Amino acid sequence: MIQLVPVTAENWEACCELTLTAEQQDFMEANVYSIAQAKFEPSLVLRAIMMNDMVVGFVMYNTELEELDGYWIYRIMIDQVRQGNGIGRLAMQAVIEEMRMLPAAKRIVVGYRPDNQAAHRLYASLGFIDHGDRFGREMAVRLEV
Repeated sequence: MIQLVPVTAENWEACCELTLTAEQQDFMEANVYSIAQAKFEPSLVLRAIMMNDMVVGFVMYNTELEELDGYWIYRIMIDQVRQGNGIGRLAMQAVIEEMRMLPAAKRIVVGYRPDNQAAHRLYASLGFIDHGDRFGREMAVRLEV
């Protein structure tokens, strides 16, 4: 079972120790960077993705409406040794459910590099749609909630 829990003094280091494959490292910032960013941007929410009382992933999303009139998931990752077991899908479903509770939530947006085919397949399978929105090196897909 997957749980999303706040990143705290007790689990932040475990979040920082999560790793991606060499091929995935260019797709997102290190978790330590995200944790530092959230310290200075209070609208950002950090969650440790837990499975069987172990930190297996990390997510950061914004609680303020932004571009495309949506709430953005900035980062989501599953540790490389846990990938390929459906954890990412379950984690995304949990994040979506949590974000549906945000004020005036009608759209969730996630950005990713077009060459990240695993992300593309995952988001498409969850109902995110590509409307052609591009921001720098990233494409943005939307889920109407």
